[in-house]
Amino acid sequence: MILRLDRLMCELPTPSNPDANAASAVQELLGGKYGEMSTLMNYTFQSFNFRGREKIRPYYDLIANIAAEEYGHIELVSYAINLLLTGTTKRGNDPSAAPLENAADAKNSYHFLASGQSALPMDSMGNWWNGSYVTATGNLKMDLLFNFHLECGARAGKMRAYEMTSDKTAREMIGFLLVRGGVHIVAYAKALEKLTGAEVGKLLPIPDLDNSKFPETRKHEEQGIHRILYRFSPEDYTRVGEIWNGTHPERGDKLEVRDGPPKGGPVPDLEAEPQLCAPLSADEMEMLKDVGKKMKVK
Repeated sequence: MILRLDRLMCELPTPSNPDANAASAVQELLGGKYGEMSTLMNYTFQSFNFRGREKIRPYYDLIANIAAEEYGHIELVSYAINLLLTGTTKRGNDPSAAPLENAADAKNSYHFLASGQSALPMDSMGNWWNGSYVTATGNLKMDLLFNFHLECGARAGKMRAYEMTSDKTAREMIGFLLVRGGVHIVAYAKALEKLTGAEVGKLLPIPDLDNSKFPETRKHEEQGIHRILYRFSPEDYTRVGEIWNGTHPERGDKLEVRDGPPKGGPVPDLEAEPQLCAPLSADEMEMLKDVGKKMKVK
């Protein structure tokens, strides 16, 4: 089961300006082949299908625990996309004024035609995420090796998306995920090392560009979250520390397992977009104000 908390894994600033095309680029980090939906579903199905887990419990605990964090990563990327899309078309209640006209120039028209100007489970080109991106072979070495590859590919995608936009919201989100994704890369490298003896950590970083090159990562690394594996359960996955221990292969810092999720930040209250009837038309929203007063809802 998943215990859901109504906060994001880190606080996101409000964009200086709406940017539909930056939102399109960030979609790759959500529904692309190496996006957060792929990491979530790979680790989720690997944990569901894990055989003989009591005999090699630390590996099961690691995969299942990281899967839980990936849910929060999907949420964070989605809100970054939603904040970038907020205000990109003209608000109003008159369809004859063509309030969505400027959306015709956006790279991803699905944001306006198939949603309420919001994130969708697709990549930067509008291709829907699909289950063929999931690798769950049942062989532990093969799955761990794939996970290591997947996280390195995700890191490359984040770097490129960062370079495609100067928007502070997108870059704040990417900076945080570069650090947390780095934790997962090291975790899977450690797991492979303990399972096989191969010195996988010597391959890092992949790509060969240090996180310190990205200003938004620095505060998170100063807080030490690059060396912390959060345990996303009140009572379970307690044996992750049998893998997540020793020192960081790049930094040399001592690794730490910390109980519970990070403090995080508030979930943005996304503004209504009445021209899309999202969440309702302007008239319906006015009616709800009266209902809210009767129900004493603000």
